[in-house]
Amino acid sequence: MTKRKDRLKALFAGEPETAPAESTAAPAPVQPQEARHEKKAAPAAPSPTSNGDPVSERPRSASGAVKAMGLSLGQMAQELKEQTGERVVTLDPSHIEPSPVADRLTVDAHLDEGFAELKASLESRGQQVPVLVRRHADAAKRGDGWYQAAYGHRRIRAAKELGINVLAIVRDLDDDALILAQGKENAERRDLSFIERAFFARSLIDHGFERSLVQDALGVHKTEMTRLLQVADKVPYPIAKAIGPAPKAGRPRWHQLAEMFDGEAAEVIARDEITSEVFLACDSDQRFQRLFTRLGKRKSKPAQKQTIKSRSGKPLADIKGSTIQLAKTAPDGFTHYLAKQLPDLLAAFEADKNKELPDG
Repeated sequence: MTKRKDRLKALFAGEPETAPAESTAAPAPVQPQEARHEKKAAPAAPSPTSNGDPVSERPRSASGAVKAMGLSLGQMAQELKEQTGERVVTLDPSHIEPSPVADRLTVDAHLDEGFAELKASLESRGQQVPVLVRRHADAAKRGDGWYQAAYGHRRIRAAKELGINVLAIVRDLDDDALILAQGKENAERRDLSFIERAFFARSLIDHGFERSLVQDALGVHKTEMTRLLQVADKVPYPIAKAIGPAPKAGRPRWHQLAEMFDGEAAEVIARDEITSEVFLACDSDQRFQRLFTRLGKRKSKPAQKQTIKSRSGKPLADIKGSTIQLAKTAPDGFTHYLAKQLPDLLAAFEADKNKELPDG
């Protein structure tokens, strides 16, 4: 058995073990392992001549040795598929549950840019790349034919809405392997926004996965991982989910928004905003901007009153913002005197300001 398996591995040494990228064509589906039915390959078409007419070929009869070799290779291929637990099948999307750890903030098509195009492509051209699933981790559901998705959640959702089956790679995956596959596929395609990656990282940590594994899954270094978690810890999840992925809002702006959540008042304002009709009518990036602007106004600290005193220590005036209120103890006629001095004071101010500007 070992020699036969080694021979097959040598034959297929050039084949990748992971799922193909989005731009590659999907492998031809085969029947599930339980069925054990293999379709015979269709006979090859005759080779055309230079003028396009097929060339007639003499009937050939395969020798016993060739037939035996073909059977041997077929049996070995099946054995390897059974041992690796990987095969390609068509599945009912209604029997595929999402990954235990969500990597997207919303399934609302209104906030999911490109979902309509994906669905239309699936309907017109069919599925080009299979999704990756495992048999359900729960024994009862696994017995009823349920699966869990590692990646391809949007394709599964589109197929479900269209009422068609989905092409899937079935692979034996433990929890760590599933999360690694899910994270790496998203990282390589770069289709998760910053805030989705932030909450995906937080969710993985909360589910007990090691931080080093999460970093590998997301393809980020230690510093970036810290930044992701900082935002996820400060922005309330219901608020982020209401905003959606906001793909145009990168890390700096999400960090700024996160800093605005410095107390209960900010969350009360945010919850009021996300339930407004105007907010709900916006796309994801517009929702982010509305909340960012509203909380930003609140963050502008009110002007503090400053009391100006005379050299003797008596209150002379109160300044708050752009308002100057002279104290009742100010000398008589001081208001009129100050008004006359304002043009000269402004000129002196501008001269001093120009001196501070660098040359060139």
